Amino acid sequence: MTYQPGRHFLQIPGPTNTPLPVLAAIAKPTIDHRGPEFAKLGCEVLSGIRTIFKTGNPVIIYPASGTGAWEAALVNTLSPGDKVLMFETGWFSTLWSRMAKRLGIEAEFIAGDWRSGVDAGAIEARLRDDKEHTIKAVAVVHNETSTGVTSDIAAVRRAIDDAGHPALLLVDTISSLGSIDYRHDEWGADVTVGGSQKGLMLPPGLAFNAVSQKALKAGKGAGFPRSFWDWEEMIAINDKGFFPYTPSTNLLQGLKVAIDMLHEEGLENVFARHDRAAEATRRCVRHWGFEIQCANPAEYSSALTAVRLPEGHSADNLRADILGRSNMSLGNGLGPLADKVFRIGHLGDFHDLMVMGTLSGVEMGLRACGIPHQSGGLDAALRYLSGNAGPAGSA
Repeated sequence: MTYQPGRHFLQIPGPTNTPLPVLAAIAKPTIDHRGPEFAKLGCEVLSGIRTIFKTGNPVIIYPASGTGAWEAALVNTLSPGDKVLMFETGWFSTLWSRMAKRLGIEAEFIAGDWRSGVDAGAIEARLRDDKEHTIKAVAVVHNETSTGVTSDIAAVRRAIDDAGHPALLLVDTISSLGSIDYRHDEWGADVTVGGSQKGLMLPPGLAFNAVSQKALKAGKGAGFPRSFWDWEEMIAINDKGFFPYTPSTNLLQGLKVAIDMLHEEGLENVFARHDRAAEATRRCVRHWGFEIQCANPAEYSSALTAVRLPEGHSADNLRADILGRSNMSLGNGLGPLADKVFRIGHLGDFHDLMVMGTLSGVEMGLRACGIPHQSGGLDAALRYLSGNAGPAGSA
């Protein structure tokens, strides 16, 4: 590809755009990870990240991807041969279940349609049938990045409690943390998995486990061998701001700034900004005449919108045309949705003008590729955004 002038629009559902203050912090000289300056930084980020998860309990930070945080959640709480109940919401719930099976966990996967969130009623019914309490954990994805569906985690917790079952609740928030309201303590999650490269506005490379006291107790009897992923060693040294091995020092410098930025804007304002961008995007998509992959409006994601193209039209060809024409990247369809959907990311560091620029690039691509649509989707989005004032015009 020849040089393309202008800013690249990275509108995939993560990694997201990294704001300049975060990049500047990451670019600072690397500091001694055993020295007093790092101890101060470590204490600040370990305390600050708890406020994003909304927990008073420990949050473990790994130099890893979200996949590593998945594994850490499983091996710190379970033993080989244990049974975990999972729910199919899309590609990432599927990958997590595959990981569990490879580790030697018996993963029972409740089938879904890739258009809906977790069915709490089905979870409760299965747990009521489990009279011997052989199921040790329920593992679900909060925001399914492949489909744009957000599940009700509080309802899943109620389902476990109403069934009178002792199973742990493990939750993936990789594409919702810092973008969609999530409450680790209030919603009764035992392990919450997160990653740095989406709502936290950092490059990939940091992964998180927020843990409850129940999860820590379960870890005492967990039978998986673990060293790198072990919570106990991490928590013991984290108390002083340090890590048991060389951490991602510069990414932690960026994380401190990212947390400060989220608090300066205010988490509720952050969530409202994502909600507005998502609704503007959906209005535009519906005006074009396309179907949104998420079938239930109550489960619409505020982090991304997955758009279904009409039969006979290639989502991948559209994405390629948009990349070449407008220097903009959109998310591809995953698994059975390959070449059938494209995904518009609206999460992380963005504002209304970036949303409108993104939708403009899509509509140009639709016209260029000859994909039938009703023009004027941009006006639908613009009317919504101009009538719903952003942070500068409303509380």
